[in-house]
Amino acid sequence: MTEPAGQEPAPSNERPLRINVVTIFPEFFTTPLGLSIPSRARGAGAVEYRIVDLRDFTHDRHRTVDDYPYGGGPGMVMKPGPFFEAVEGLGARAPIVLMSARGKRFTQQDAIRFSEGDELTLLCGHYKDVDQRVADHLATEELSLGDFVLSGGEPAALAIIDATVRLLPGAMSDLDSARTDSFFERGLSAPSYTRPPEYRGLMVPDVLLSGDHKRVAEWKEAESRRLTNRSKDRDGS
Repeated sequence: MTEPAGQEPAPSNERPLRINVVTIFPEFFTTPLGLSIPSRARGAGAVEYRIVDLRDFTHDRHRTVDDYPYGGGPGMVMKPGPFFEAVEGLGARAPIVLMSARGKRFTQQDAIRFSEGDELTLLCGHYKDVDQRVADHLATEELSLGDFVLSGGEPAALAIIDATVRLLPGAMSDLDSARTDSFFERGLSAPSYTRPPEYRGLMVPDVLLSGDHKRVAEWKEAESRRLTNRSKDRDGS
């Protein structure tokens, strides 16, 4: 088990969210979890990361985690044993999430749900597939980032971690910033602008420079609805 580099946890009155990651590439998480908001959340005592090397739960000198698929076919399948033993070794409780192209689409509501819990375990597959017994009898759910295939579950797990920990107390200096994000109890957020008001002939909308808070709020609400409806039309939903 390894902890990513970063600040030492600060004292907290609340129990931190424990995030377990089971992977054959623990080094994949070292730098990202030691930077920016994931690191700040850990430094605030809001989260604890436990990164587990799946190969530590193998029993042969080659530390084998995969084998040929029954029934034939291309690619290699990750063995069930190391996953079961790793999760048992952690003493992990639900939710235990398998990163899977077959899974439900991860949403902001999932991030909120995870941030309100006290433990989250993410199982990262690799190669062609993971033995189905892991999905059926170990994981409590399967999640996907979308209709595309990654080389492994690590990037998806990192995205889920980032979306989750930014909602924890102390992760962001301005929690209202998270609450006004796209998908946080709403559709897409309105476009954002900052200084200068004119850049290469490209202007900030006049309403945002007006100082009229009521008009600004109405503009943001209208833009949010417009962008959300455009996204739904594009996606056919």
